[in-house]
Amino acid sequence: MNVVITGASKGIGHALALEFARMKDVNMLLIARSTSLLMELKAAIHELAPGCNVEILDMDLTSGEIGERIYPLIHDKMPGIDILVNNAGLLVNKDFSDYNDVDFDAMFSVNVKAPFKIIQALLPVMKSGSHIVNISSMGGYQGSVKFPGLSLYSASKGALAVLSECLAEELKPLGISVNALALGSVDTEMVKQAFPGFQAQLSAEQMASYICGFACNGHRYFNGKVLPVSISTP
Repeated sequence: MNVVITGASKGIGHALALEFARMKDVNMLLIARSTSLLMELKAAIHELAPGCNVEILDMDLTSGEIGERIYPLIHDKMPGIDILVNNAGLLVNKDFSDYNDVDFDAMFSVNVKAPFKIIQALLPVMKSGSHIVNISSMGGYQGSVKFPGLSLYSASKGALAVLSECLAEELKPLGISVNALALGSVDTEMVKQAFPGFQAQLSAEQMASYICGFACNGHRYFNGKVLPVSISTP
């Protein structure tokens, strides 16, 4: 099974990579900005699962080189993708009146444009029966409770959710399923940034376990769905 995970250097992405490594016959491409953290993760995976083939790619998802850098690596090292988890995210917590163009462009670039570009780049090597899982947020889930300071983050995650619904229909003839998981609070740096002082009930490892299982089997039951995964507010 060939798996691609973005935002893999820490938090849920880091835990998710370790979760997949515990499975048999898994090859992974792990993408994040930090080369050093990716190297540490690769070493941890090889200690946990010596037979797991791991490729790493240090890349800023706001750059314009996503397709040019990902496709050749996949084509040469991991032809045929079974699972893509677009986990990387960016959150800037500010009052609406304090946001600027840099904040807007950065959040929409990482949270919406990067998944769009990565999916475009990987489509030629995605198999029929493969599953794209986009990690959205309860902040971008219609009808959920909203919080001050997160308007642009929530808007970008809402856009990712709708993109997921649209792609599921468009990619149906190719046999590729697309779903989005709207995550609630998890004990990560991002949640601490969004809600200082709040203690999330779920750890990154617990959420990663759920995402791993869903990525492997959820497309047998869902396609084009935005599914809330939350036990608290926030």
